[in-house]
Amino acid sequence: MSPSLDLLHAAPLALPDHVRLGRDSGVLGTIDDPAVTLAIWERASPLPRPDLAEFPALRFAADAGSVAAKVRAALADAVPQDWHDGLARDVETLARLYATLTGEDRVEVRIERVTGNGCWKFHADYVALRMITTYCGQATQWLPHGADPQSPPRALAPGDVGLFKGRERAGDRAIIHRSPPIAGSGEDRLLLVIDTEWPDRG
Repeated sequence: MSPSLDLLHAAPLALPDHVRLGRDSGVLGTIDDPAVTLAIWERASPLPRPDLAEFPALRFAADAGSVAAKVRAALADAVPQDWHDGLARDVETLARLYATLTGEDRVEVRIERVTGNGCWKFHADYVALRMITTYCGQATQWLPHGADPQSPPRALAPGDVGLFKGRERAGDRAIIHRSPPIAGSGEDRLLLVIDTEWPDRG
């Protein structure tokens, strides 16, 4: 059997005990299990592969129910794109879900086109819970507990929604992850990060 066929028929990697994976958003609720540090909602990206050349970096705090309006307002001066409204609606859907899971009414939203190697080193976030999705391009990479940082990482797929438990809730067991290093490749990514509102916001 050729190497390519060996790879094709290889058994899938076992899912670590501290990670939950599901095709319904309900899987994200498993993050409340003390043993779970990463919950992944598998889904296809709701956006087409857009041209991100003129996409501005967006960052704001808002009530979860007003996130779509905030995204639309922030994009009002950008060149109109058919997918902007779909993006606004999906970000609000995820913000509402995050607010329900955390019990926080207000959220911090960051949406940006990534072309370089920001956050390319493996790390754990100094937050309680962080929601991450990559609408297009390579998605966030993560390591099982105890894995050698030099070992091949696992990765979310574009569209997947990951709920990452940080050091505030998991201490030394917080999930280790990074942004895929893409500098010089010509690739880009559209990244969404949702947190609870940062304390310096007034």
